[in-house]
Amino acid sequence: MLELAGIIILGILAQWVAWKFKIPAILPLILIGLLVGPIAAEFLSEDRAKWIEPIWNGEKGLFPGEGLYYFVSLAISIILFEGGLTLKRSEIKNVGPVITKLITLGSAVTFFGAGVLAHIIFDLSWEISFLFSGLIIVTGPTVITPILRNIPLKKDVSTVLKWEGILIDPIGALVAVLMFEFISVGGGGGFTKTALIEFGKIILFGTTFGFTFAHALAFAINKKLIPHYLLNVVSLSAVLLVFVESEIFAHESGLLAVVVMGMVLGNGKLENIKELLYFKESLSVLLISILFILLAANINIEDLMLLYSWKTAVLFLIVVFAIRPLGVFLSTYGSKLKVNERLFISWVGPRGIVAAGIASLFGSKLLKQGIEGAEYITPLVFMIVLGTVLLNATTARLFAKTVGVFLIKSEGILIVGASQVSRLIGKYLKENSRHVVLIDSNQTNIQLSQELGLEAIGTDIYSETLGDNIELNDVGYLMALTGSADINQYAIDKFEKQFGENGSFRLITVDEMNNPNNSPKEGLFSDTDDFTKLTEVARKYPNINEVEINDREHYETLIEAISKESDTIPLFVKDKNGVLEIISSYNKAIEKVEKDYKLVYLGKPFDVEKDTNS
Repeated sequence: MLELAGIIILGILAQWVAWKFKIPAILPLILIGLLVGPIAAEFLSEDRAKWIEPIWNGEKGLFPGEGLYYFVSLAISIILFEGGLTLKRSEIKNVGPVITKLITLGSAVTFFGAGVLAHIIFDLSWEISFLFSGLIIVTGPTVITPILRNIPLKKDVSTVLKWEGILIDPIGALVAVLMFEFISVGGGGGFTKTALIEFGKIILFGTTFGFTFAHALAFAINKKLIPHYLLNVVSLSAVLLVFVESEIFAHESGLLAVVVMGMVLGNGKLENIKELLYFKESLSVLLISILFILLAANINIEDLMLLYSWKTAVLFLIVVFAIRPLGVFLSTYGSKLKVNERLFISWVGPRGIVAAGIASLFGSKLLKQGIEGAEYITPLVFMIVLGTVLLNATTARLFAKTVGVFLIKSEGILIVGASQVSRLIGKYLKENSRHVVLIDSNQTNIQLSQELGLEAIGTDIYSETLGDNIELNDVGYLMALTGSADINQYAIDKFEKQFGENGSFRLITVDEMNNPNNSPKEGLFSDTDDFTKLTEVARKYPNINEVEINDREHYETLIEAISKESDTIPLFVKDKNGVLEIISSYNKAIEKVEKDYKLVYLGKPFDVEKDTNS
């Protein structure tokens, strides 16, 4: 009882430390696991016993026999399902081919490169060497996401790393399984046919089960066949069912099945997707905390001593500084990604829970079979996991600044509210090369936004997880455009520093509109137009127009003329290079206006000469 409670308490403590110091949680989790496991046994316990013993003599401990590995497998399935829920097709329009190459060509480079390297350096058999290389193919969302959250990057770069981290997990697991089966059956010429059959079964059953159960669950949720209070636990049960059923038909197809299931649900029309995602996020945090401590504690000091040599350092350095960059540059050849962006992707390749979990499973099984060199699998993989996490967690931000991918000024725009007015403005901004994200709790508004090709997130402005969304890393402007003055002010108060570093704006209230002298500097567009006025104008004239500006005096004349029109509302000033500046109700904030600039406004087109002279 004490050990179980201790794992949970220490795990959550490690998560808090990670949040406090903005590092991936895997780092303190593994260190705690090593402390209560092999380090405690060697240096802190009088009877040389671990403080937390996952498995003892094969049959005792918290998880005797195969119990630990069953728990690890089920936990990983839930973590990968949650990752699949976050993958949106709309994110990869520009980088889809790059992601495909990274999880295929990039994986092949890592597999063959690291395998040959392990064979040469540690003199391991080819089979054990390639099992090791198969395990370190995977990066992982559990370690990449915390790193990306703390670094403002161009959207394409963060998207590539995020998708690679989630999709490559089942691929790495598949390759590792095939190598494990090859070793277990003793190799031989007949294995090639067996491997192809197993590969086909994994793909077939993994995709089929994932796709089918995702649609079945979505149908049940949307048709209200599941009561609200059972929604999360039924969904959890469905994930475990898919994983187990897929595993029965094709061993190790379960990981692929849950990722496919998550992707289908995440991109479908599911009313409760956000609520489901929040539950899975909380569960994933708990499971990750438990898993890493258990797996690290399960290592013995003898395993760690195997790594105490120059060979380990050479292997790590070549994997990180040669093999990973080679795979990335080959995979991104011919893409629109710049050299500095490829360098950053090459640098960020931390391994995560799937590598650690499967390494523990296969390493122990092969040791029981008496396979020579099997004792190296678990410690070598943990060395790569811990080393890459430590390296990336401590240097990713500095490296991003060094190679020039760190966004010094975030130009993205977050629009709170996805009403017709927000959609019109968002579409115009996107057409003028601005990254725009709309958020709204109304799923109909989100769907209408997405149909226009806009990036929209169905979430509540009061959600604590909004600030952790890596898709918002390049956002530097905040526009609160809802019909609620309280929500608009809350958005400014809570997210001004995070998303509004270059400007935070909200619609003015009725009281402020009736008292123009007290118009706030963060007020949007004009001191005579609130949400009701915007909505009415957008309904009558759903168009955004531009008019040429001759000079500062002409701009002020235009603003005055527009203010007299009941069906026009000023929005932006566009300079010669197409850069937009938001007009605030305190319109003196526009400092520079000159010839060839344009005034952008919503509503009824007007005759410039006639209306400015009247």
